[in-house]
Amino acid sequence: MEDVLELYAEPQDPRRPKVCFDESPQQLIAETRLPLPAQPGQTERYDYEYQRKGTRNVFLFFDFEDGWRHAAVTERRTSLDFAQQMKWLVDERYPQADRIRVVLDNLSTHKLAALYEAFAPAEARRIARKLEFHYTPKHGSWLNMAELELSVFDRQCWDRRIADADTLQRETQALEAERNAAHATVHWRFTSQHARARMHRVYPSIAA
Repeated sequence: MEDVLELYAEPQDPRRPKVCFDESPQQLIAETRLPLPAQPGQTERYDYEYQRKGTRNVFLFFDFEDGWRHAAVTERRTSLDFAQQMKWLVDERYPQADRIRVVLDNLSTHKLAALYEAFAPAEARRIARKLEFHYTPKHGSWLNMAELELSVFDRQCWDRRIADADTLQRETQALEAERNAAHATVHWRFTSQHARARMHRVYPSIAA
């Protein structure tokens, strides 16, 4: 826990950016009947029946210091997909960085080994040398600020029936662009000192 909290507390360093990373599955749901449009005093109404149209995954990067996020809609969330996202982060977003510190959870695909599954050894090593992973503890994924950003997308974009991947992609990109333009961010205040005071039960006790 303190590893992540201390990382958050460090001064901003453009050569060593901090990025939170997470992912979210999204169910594609189509209408079987046209919704009734909204009218004065009444919201839009949907039929209780719907048609499942499969699922998609959304990978999310969130740089809270720059107020920047990027959401990528993919068909799957395998190790190979994870590796492609890390390559994009290194080569497209931060090509000039010396080191990219990434906060992420302990999902089995979130490993540097995924790079070696996806790329030739020399290429995998090139990407891995630019990455520094900081894992949230078990049952502590709330420490990942990307979860807060995903909750915004849930409320403002995904909390409705979306019938196809193209619509999901378009709506997600629109909200991403809006929030990036506003430099929307998180003002994190929970520190290692707070953790020691409020969560002392999770720390090992030392016998006298």
